[in-house]
Amino acid sequence: MEEELKCPVCGSFFRDPILLPCSHNVCLLCARNITVQTPDGETPVQSRASGSSDYDYLDMDKMSLYSETDSGYGSYTPCQLKSPNGVRVFPPVAPHRNCSLTCPLCHRSVSLDERGLRGFPRNRLLEAIVVRYQQTRGIPCSASPSAVKCQLCDRNPVVATVMCEQCDVYYCNACQQRCHPSRGPLAKHRLVPPPSPNQAAGGAASGGGAGGQQPVLTARKAGTCVDHEAENFSMYCCSCKAPVCMKCLEEGKHAKHDVKPLAVMWKQHKCQLSQALNGVSDKAKEAKEFLVQLKNMLQQIQENGVEFEACLVAQCDSLIEALTRQKAKLLTKVTKEKEYKLKVVRDQITHCTMKLRQTTGMMEYCLEVLKENDPSGFLQISDALIKRVTSSQDQWVKGALEPKVGPDFDLSLNTDSLMQTILQLDFCQGKVDLGPAVPVAPLLQLEKCCTRNNSATLAWRVTAPASCPIEGYILELDDGNGGQYREVYVGKETVCTVDGLHFNSAYNARVKAYNAVGVGPYSKTVVLKTSDVAWFTFDPTSAHRDIVLSNENQTATCSSYDDRVVLGTAAFSKGTHYWEVTIDRYDNHPDPAFGVARINTMKEMMLGKDDKAWAMYVDNNRSWFMHNNSHTNRAEGGITKGSTVGILLDLTKRTLTFFINKEQHGPTAFENLDGVFVPAVSLNRNVQVTLLTGLEVPKNIKQ
Repeated sequence: MEEELKCPVCGSFFRDPILLPCSHNVCLLCARNITVQTPDGETPVQSRASGSSDYDYLDMDKMSLYSETDSGYGSYTPCQLKSPNGVRVFPPVAPHRNCSLTCPLCHRSVSLDERGLRGFPRNRLLEAIVVRYQQTRGIPCSASPSAVKCQLCDRNPVVATVMCEQCDVYYCNACQQRCHPSRGPLAKHRLVPPPSPNQAAGGAASGGGAGGQQPVLTARKAGTCVDHEAENFSMYCCSCKAPVCMKCLEEGKHAKHDVKPLAVMWKQHKCQLSQALNGVSDKAKEAKEFLVQLKNMLQQIQENGVEFEACLVAQCDSLIEALTRQKAKLLTKVTKEKEYKLKVVRDQITHCTMKLRQTTGMMEYCLEVLKENDPSGFLQISDALIKRVTSSQDQWVKGALEPKVGPDFDLSLNTDSLMQTILQLDFCQGKVDLGPAVPVAPLLQLEKCCTRNNSATLAWRVTAPASCPIEGYILELDDGNGGQYREVYVGKETVCTVDGLHFNSAYNARVKAYNAVGVGPYSKTVVLKTSDVAWFTFDPTSAHRDIVLSNENQTATCSSYDDRVVLGTAAFSKGTHYWEVTIDRYDNHPDPAFGVARINTMKEMMLGKDDKAWAMYVDNNRSWFMHNNSHTNRAEGGITKGSTVGILLDLTKRTLTFFINKEQHGPTAFENLDGVFVPAVSLNRNVQVTLLTGLEVPKNIKQ
């Protein structure tokens, strides 16, 4: 609403607004600033100003009238009408200057008549709304910062001292004495002091007092007829679309016009405005809903754009991947062809070399025989040599000295049509039904992919058209060292948690979708790093039934006098891991055992008595290492209440070492460990321990 109450020229709240024929409003001062003179005889397109008004003054309208006698006659002025004090003046000698005003909003021009800006009605309703709006929102009124100025001073107007209620004009002392004398016909006018600067806001200040009264706005003078100043508007001319007074009707100015009572037309126009507002309100409601729809469309465009870009990248990656696979196949064919040719040539070289060596040797032998002068000795071997030479000559048959394969490859690859297809690859406007197809590559939701300990959770989504519904997904992870991928999940869910991964490892994960047509392309690869150290508790699901867990499964004891085993919730297959067990209670010198085990170790006996556990059992004086019921490496020194037992599992060195109170206890307990190990403890009812995890290997015990 605030924009409706601001002048289009100065941009501030309206002050003394006047109503132009085009129904737009401007401040009186702004109207003076944008009024221009026009050449004689030139008339703007718009009609001349007309209608009722209060007195507004241009420089051309200001009076330099001096009252000389009580007769009311005065000297000549540039104005042809009555002056603000009501004195009739004579026409000026100089011709009237033509002025025009252009609306700053619709740019329609209107020429001013001899009354100047007084020919435009003052919009008192808008002025009252502006004042009320400023008061209700605590905005200082534009008229309140300074006192009211005299309206007849030519230059540098001074503060007004009186206001004539009949003329509605503010005068300073000098202008009041020469323009509004207290004698003659003006003697009956009532002169009152002008309102003070704070008087305009006085109603708002008084309205906050006791009684809960509403703020009292500054009283407005009722609109009066421009031709009959003492007459208030009481009727409304429907033809002229302007309010009129009774004297105007008596003088016959609106004799043939449709004239109705002002109150009736006021109510009728209010009703019409309310009905029009209802229609506008409905349109405004529709516009708000439309704006919400557009804002939702912005979000939808953003999301669809991201998905479409991902689909495009996936399709291009699929083409590249298919081309890469086909390239590998073609390269394999070329390699096989090359290896075949090389083998044939190498075999031919070997065979030919061998035959050439044999032939050369025989030739050299025959030459040596020919050198002999013994006829009888020559004839003894000549027949055999002749047969051998003849036979050797027959071995060099036609083609024996020709290559079996050529150096050129009898393979050709025509990529012109494929290259042309790739260069012509473009979007089709609208959605085209291409029939059933393999699913597009899923989009991994990175914000939902995470790791915890040695578990990884992955989530993905894919937009599948109705023509190629998705039947399931295949999730693949590598071995944490950049090795081969393996399938870890096949199903319809779009969220999967993979347990049992290696600690302190970076896994590459990818997913693809499949349907009845085939398997789609892989998604982009995401890298998930497992925790550097292990956080775990005792496992209530695999513990012996006599084990009693508390403190969120971090504290364990037993209800039986026999030793019972409880395992941890983590499993280790690589890396170095260290955890501790604190002795909370130690009665009657029991011998609990600490170490690692397979997941299927026996739970109803001391840890280490079977071949699936490696442990150290200790009492208050000494300890032993035990595996498969074999006791080794007795060491002096035991545990008491408050002691800490540390377990260091180094799967890089494949060793297991024990510590008591941060000091290594005995030599390295076990070596050549391989496989998957779970932290384990065995104890009876005389012992209570608490597990401490998430620990790095202390520097003083690193090996």
